[in-house]
Amino acid sequence: MTDKLIIFDTTLRDGEQSPGASMTKDEKLRIARQLERLKVDVIEAGFAASSNGDFEAVRAIALAIKDSTVCSLARANDRDIARAAEALKGGASTRIHLFLATSALHMEKKLRMTPDQVFEQAKLSTRFARNLSSDVEFSPEDGYRSDPDFLCRVIEAVIAEGATTINIPDTVGYAVPELYGQFILNLRQRIPNADKAIWSVHCHNDLGMAVANSLAGVKLGGARQVECTINGLGERAGNCSLEEVVMAVKTRRDYFDLTLGVDVSHIVAASRLVSQTTGFVVQPNKAVVGANAFAHASGIHQDGVLKARDTYEIMRAEDVGWAANKIVLGKLSGRNAFKQRLTELGIAMESETEINAAFAKFKELADRKSDIFDEDILALVMDESVTPENEHYRLLALSQHSEMGERPQASVAFAAGALEHHAQSDGNGPVDASLKAIESKISSGAEMLLYSVNAITSGSTESQGEVTVRLQLGGRVVNGVGADPDIVVASAKAYLAALNKLHSKIERVAAQG
Repeated sequence: MTDKLIIFDTTLRDGEQSPGASMTKDEKLRIARQLERLKVDVIEAGFAASSNGDFEAVRAIALAIKDSTVCSLARANDRDIARAAEALKGGASTRIHLFLATSALHMEKKLRMTPDQVFEQAKLSTRFARNLSSDVEFSPEDGYRSDPDFLCRVIEAVIAEGATTINIPDTVGYAVPELYGQFILNLRQRIPNADKAIWSVHCHNDLGMAVANSLAGVKLGGARQVECTINGLGERAGNCSLEEVVMAVKTRRDYFDLTLGVDVSHIVAASRLVSQTTGFVVQPNKAVVGANAFAHASGIHQDGVLKARDTYEIMRAEDVGWAANKIVLGKLSGRNAFKQRLTELGIAMESETEINAAFAKFKELADRKSDIFDEDILALVMDESVTPENEHYRLLALSQHSEMGERPQASVAFAAGALEHHAQSDGNGPVDASLKAIESKISSGAEMLLYSVNAITSGSTESQGEVTVRLQLGGRVVNGVGADPDIVVASAKAYLAALNKLHSKIERVAAQG
């Protein structure tokens, strides 16, 4: 059995199923490039058959990524599989990932198929996929709650048909570590051809045990692939966190005795990029990538760390990329220095025009904010990633007046396509007044589910504010993110960004594995 643990990142597929976390093709491509820098083994780029947008994203990533395997999810039917193969065509290393529910509950209530029908479909779809790709993964959806006898029968058959990876999903986050690890071990011991495939774990965090269950599947069950996401992003309570699994295996090499291909120095950069792209803020006390992950408030702890770091620190902050959290540029920095920093952050821009536009924004920000941090650059690039052709709404100008005892007023100018709108409103505060002014002209009718403000960098009142706005309309949920030293301006940007996503009317078919 191999001593390497394969890291399968599904941020761009399963992570995107978080409410409002859907990403554009360009955003997905930017994150994929960062994942390649991180040296993850497999990048699940999307679900090609779910929409034209997802198909194009998978295709763009497959053609751009050279050092990681690019994967597309597919339901166990010929149409989905063919669509996945078409999207992956031309990629340096690709994989088709099939899924089909095997639990009694899912077969009866969702698929409305008998176990024999599911068995035949699993076999035939794997055979079809294997004719299109030499790398095929099969996931029995809701596998952990499936009947072990039936699961053994299905898995033995799909391995015989050429499946090279077998993934056992804890789709609803029901597992506990010891039982989950033993469950996988039992399957491997009972299935005659189990050694012909790599075994994988995919755990959800509904009970807060996704990482623990995944590690149990590795240590107790013998799995050699973990499916995870940056920041644990995912629907409901999220997925297994990549950074936590990777650093657990790396830090406790004495226990797991496994090697990893991941370059952990890029973990923090990946975390920031995903957070600022999706609008899902990382909690301060989040392991490895939280702002407080390496902070020591206790006097006893501080004294110990100063004398010897290993008294209270089991890993070094700089090893996972926190050393990059330093001032990098200022108003006197030139274009070449800015371009070099983009490269160091793993940000690839397609043209000189894009670089020039981003540099102009950087100089504008540097005039307002003396110290420019990596986080500021990432936020700036996120703002630039929305190109004029798909940016229907654009903020042009904003002014507001607020004083104690008086109702705040705001005036906003923004573009909607080729039209320019000017609106005024009052509100409970300057943010409320600004957003009401915008809504008075657009009349979107969207319900605001979330409004949050986060300082992009800490330790200074000069920090840019990053605002996330989550809107819901007609069953669709979208996030908009805006950043600016002025919180009111950042709020207007975020609101318009969310409205842009609603305006795009991108249709997606959700899949769960």
